[in-house]
Formats: sequence, structure tokens, C-alpha cells
Amino acid sequence: MQLLDWLVLSFYFLMLISIGLWAYARVKNSADFYTAGGKLPWWLSGVSHHVSGYSGAVFVAYAGIAYTHGFTLYVWWAFTVSIATLLAAFYIAPKWARLRKFANIQSPTEYLLVRYNLPTQQLIAWVGSIIKVFDTGGKLAAIAVLLNVFSGTSISFGIILVGVVSLIYITIGGLWADVWNDFAQFLVQLLAGITMFVIILMNLDDGAASIFTMWEKLPEGNANFFNDPYTVAFAFTMLLINFFSYSGGTWNLATRFISSSSPNVAKKAGVLSSILYLIWPLILLYPMFAAPLFFSNLEDPTLSYGLMARKFLPAGLLGLVLASMFANTLSMTSSDSNTISSVICRDILPKLFPKFRNLSKKRELKLARITTFCFTLITIIVGLNASKFGGVFGLIVTWFAALLGPMSVPMILGLLPIFQKSGSKAAIGSIIGGLAVFAILKGVEQKSLALELGAPILASLILFIVIGFFNRGGVPQKVKDLHQNLIKSSNA
Repeated sequence: MQLLDWLVLSFYFLMLISIGLWAYARVKNSADFYTAGGKLPWWLSGVSHHVSGYSGAVFVAYAGIAYTHGFTLYVWWAFTVSIATLLAAFYIAPKWARLRKFANIQSPTEYLLVRYNLPTQQLIAWVGSIIKVFDTGGKLAAIAVLLNVFSGTSISFGIILVGVVSLIYITIGGLWADVWNDFAQFLVQLLAGITMFVIILMNLDDGAASIFTMWEKLPEGNANFFNDPYTVAFAFTMLLINFFSYSGGTWNLATRFISSSSPNVAKKAGVLSSILYLIWPLILLYPMFAAPLFFSNLEDPTLSYGLMARKFLPAGLLGLVLASMFANTLSMTSSDSNTISSVICRDILPKLFPKFRNLSKKRELKLARITTFCFTLITIIVGLNASKFGGVFGLIVTWFAALLGPMSVPMILGLLPIFQKSGSKAAIGSIIGGLAVFAILKGVEQKSLALELGAPILASLILFIVIGFFNRGGVPQKVKDLHQNLIKSSNA
């Protein structure tokens, strides 16, 4: 990286902090801090949902998969996310917005107290928060790897740099800062992604025609929709996981729907995010698919995108591309911090310590900022130790994807009236069962990737439905009332 690249990157960081300071004036209470006062328009919520759904890991762990296995990455990642988000837009997203309106929720786990009971809510809140620490730490490590490739700075320095910038603007500006930074970073990503796409086409033998002709020149299997171990079964597994994740099982994505101004706005936001996932990754991932044509037999394929950018981009544009990667990561890590803070402040601390109940608006907001700061600090520490958890891919894909299912099944299905007989026993049983399957598989060698990621969520899904089916007790009136209010969301 040259001086101009560092200037571009510094300008981007300054823009982030400036948006945080602007948002600071709009945040008057915890509702503003966590849900933007329920005033997010559909286009802002949709773009934020989209860019909050992936991070710099796309340019590291996923770039490595694109290098070694090719187009299958789009099929099992972006395409399945698009389908999952479209389903979520119609069946789940409106219910989150409706919950904020009639139940005044600010965190995605807040409604679980009414839907199930206190032990269930606390189990999901605690385990989900711990899981998110590892996921967010892995994303910080991913962007640090890229900074190392681009500039030669140490990975530890990169983790601290991106963590501190995220810590500053999300702590002062809350969700307003987060979503506007999402929008700004999406514009940066569009410019950087299209630039990289065009430059790679210009450096391929057939020019623009390479969009179609490049595939036959790639290593065998890289042009296929499915390339072992990323099989049809793996793609269906990811579709199932992504449905629960992008419906709100990944809590920061639920917040985008909760903060929408109405159920219909939440639905439109989900549709927009789905369309973006269907189209934009085809451009974004193309240089990653082409990487084997420029760098053969890379010892570490996860460095491929960084090496491509360093080889082809002139001064200034290299900084812009790196800024877009930082933007992706900051978008996700900051929204994670904001959402986990809401769970801690709204659902954990008041249940453990009476002094945190019935706080004034001023003290509520102060507590929100303190917990956001502390969570971000912990994720920086985890990121610095990412190698102990299987590296970036291990933290983000293996650990998070496999553990997400057991936590999200009772949360998402709990919104649907058809599963109202599945109460607290079904919820806790499904969580424990899913986590047990994950632990067992960790000790099994020679297992398929589809089995490793899919078995925990399938176990949770089956247990949740079966235990509910055999529930001979009646459905509590509070649960019936909850679902009655949620049904109205389809007509709102």
C-alpha cells in the first residue's frame, strides 16, 4: 500500500466516526440506540440487512473456497441466502416489526419471556451471546488477514485497528450510526467491487466475453454448481441454516426488521435484501473465481483476493477496495455489538440484578453504551486468539453455522402459531439436543461437512416439533394472545 491508499482508508475511517457523531445527536434513549425508534425506511433497512449479513470473511475464507472449488460458492452461499431471505420477508419479517409495536421489544430475545418462560429466555440469551463472541472475533481476524496481505502490518494490529474504530462509532451512535454506515459502505463496496470486476475482465484474454468463456479454463470442477465437499446435500443444509439465520436467528438481522416502521416495510426490506443477494455476489465474487488463472497452486488460497487486488489495482483504488472490505466487517461486527448489548441490557442484567430494572431513560442509555463497549472489547480479544478455534473459517463457518441452528429454531418457530404447542420443554430440549449433537460430531473423524453443519439444526428442529406434538397440556393464554397479535402482521 502507498500513501494514497492509506489516505483513502483514513478518510473512510474518519467518515465512519463522523456518522457516529452525527447519530449521537439523534439518540435520546435506549429505543433510539437499539431500534432507531422504529423509524427505519424499507430501503435503508433492506440495504443494512444485506450488508450486515456478510463480512470481510467473504474476501478471506470464502475467497479461498472460490479459488479451490469455484462457482459452487455462489450456489451454496449467495443463492441459498437469497431464497432464505425471500421466505423470511413474507413469513417472518413482518412479525418482528409487529412485536416492537404491540410488545415494545428492543431486543430479539425479549419476546421469549412471554412465548416460553424465564429459563428458556435466559438459556437462549446467554448461549447466543457467547456464540456471537466467537463469530464476531472471527470476522475481526478475517479483515486483519487482508490488511496483512495488503500492507504487511501484523494481524494483531489489524484486529485492534478495526475493533477500535467499530468500538468508537457504534458506542456513541447506536443503530442509527450502524445503518447509515451500512448504506455508506454499500456505496463504497459497489464502487470498489465494480472496479475490481472490470479490471479483471480487462486482464483476461477474451475481455468482456470472459464472463462466459473463463469457466472452461479454470481447474476441473470449478465451473460446476456443486463441487465436493460442497454437494447438493450441503447446499440444502445451508438453505435451512440460512433461513433461520436471515429470518432473525442471527440477532443483528432480526434488529433490521424490528426497527422497521411497519410490518409491510419490514417485508419490503427483506425482499430488497433478497434481490441484492441474488445479483450483487455474481459481480463481487467474479474476481475470486478468476484467481486460479492468475495465481496457480497457491499455498494459502485465502490470500487469493488480496493478492489479486495488490497485483492489479493502482494506488488509491487499492485503498478503496480495502476500505470496502473493512466496511463489510465493521457493518457486521458493529451491528452484532449493538444487538448483543440490547440482549444483555434488556434480558440478562435485569433478571440477575434488581438494580437494573426500571432505569431512567438516561441511565438506560448509559448502560447500553457501556455493554456495547465491553462486548466489542471481548470480541477483539477473541479475534487475537482466532487460531486457537480453527482460524477464520473454523470460527465463522464451522462453529457459528453449526451452533446457530439449535439457538434459532425455538426463536423463529416460536413466532409461528402452528407451533404454539411447542412450549418451554420443546425449546430447551431442542437446544440441548442440538448442542449435544454438535459436541458429539466434534469428536467424530471423517464426517461430511453437510453432516457437521446440518445435524445440529436438524436435531433441534425434530425435537422442537416432536416434543410439541406430544405436549398434552394446554397452550397458555398469553401465548395465544401473542400469536393472535402476530397474525395481524400479515394484514398490517
